[in-house]
Amino acid sequence: MDDRIVITGVGAISPIGLTAEECWQNAINGFSGVGPLTLFDTSNYQIHIAAEVKGFSPEKYIELKDVRRRDRYQQLALAAVQEAVEQSGLNDLPSQKINPERIGVVVSSAIGGLTILHEAIGNVLNNEPRRLGPFVIPMLMSNGASGLIAIEYGFQGPCMSVASACASGSDGIGIAWLLIRSGMADIVVTGGSEATITPVAVGAFDRLGAMSRKNELTGNRYLTPQPFDRDRDGLVIGEGASILVIEKESHARKRGVRILAELAGYASTADAFHITAPSEDGSGGARAISLALESASANLDEVSYINAHGTATSLNDYSETLAIKKAFGKQAYNIPVSSTKSMTGHMMGATGALEVLFCMNTIRDGIIPPTINYVTPDPQCDLDFVPNQAREKEVKTAISNAFGFGGHNSVLVLRKYV
Repeated sequence: MDDRIVITGVGAISPIGLTAEECWQNAINGFSGVGPLTLFDTSNYQIHIAAEVKGFSPEKYIELKDVRRRDRYQQLALAAVQEAVEQSGLNDLPSQKINPERIGVVVSSAIGGLTILHEAIGNVLNNEPRRLGPFVIPMLMSNGASGLIAIEYGFQGPCMSVASACASGSDGIGIAWLLIRSGMADIVVTGGSEATITPVAVGAFDRLGAMSRKNELTGNRYLTPQPFDRDRDGLVIGEGASILVIEKESHARKRGVRILAELAGYASTADAFHITAPSEDGSGGARAISLALESASANLDEVSYINAHGTATSLNDYSETLAIKKAFGKQAYNIPVSSTKSMTGHMMGATGALEVLFCMNTIRDGIIPPTINYVTPDPQCDLDFVPNQAREKEVKTAISNAFGFGGHNSVLVLRKYV
């Protein structure tokens, strides 16, 4: 297919910013979004920190009467999509004579409305079923954000959500890419949104042994999570949303909209190994990297930046290091790799979508975001992890890794648009 697929709009809300550009500037400045967990009482928990979205007022984006009818993950998605749609010009379809039946929506969430689900189950357990509201079902559906976006803007093409754990946002963008390649849509609004900082999620992830318990301030900040560091002790849970507008190059040029980058390739594989642990030799991730580059017709030596999944869990970081080495061979040691989760925390199904945005801006600005909190190198994780300080470097091709429980491996390839 000669018609390239390009990005024409972005929007984001994360623990390090309320706009896409604010998130990016804070990322390259090494700003940590980790702070005290305030969304519920953690007195009986071993975890007291999280990467929460700060200063978010949903009523700025949604009519007040609808705020209470939207789960937090939906509120975040609806806020982020406004920025992306406005930048791409899709907020005025009639003037551009765009057929709404050719615009799809694939905004993913790994879990959906966990906040309202927790509240609803509490009502049932307290034998108060009449306190269940009529909006519980649409608030908890993982496809709710996609449906609400389609309704809000009148987009009538394929509309869905992808659930592949922490790869959901990345896979959603990949499926959107495939929808355009297949001819089913000309434009797709895509990305991910997640709001899982809830008692159940925090407690369960901690019981799994996946979360950092470094709750103490060091100076004026929390020095966790620590991706790829020898002393890493787990992820810090986060929340947020990141939305992209992608479309056929010919369609974007006809509209006269600014093209931000090329979304050049995508691949997804399964480890078929373990429900929570990655394959021990990194083979599944390596295969996803190789297949994604093949789909983009990109050579190994073209890649000059990797945004890693980099959760700061012991197993993931080691396995991902092996995957990169297996895919790139000796060249792996020459490619800068960073984990922006060191700043945003792990936004679960939304993180992959935000990291695609970071790859796009790395290409745009020639600046690689750092892996902060990196103190002690791990001999088993021995690549160039861009420790603590952003780095200036021309990047024409970058890849974004997103791996998830269930053995999901998703890789997207971004290329400078020329």
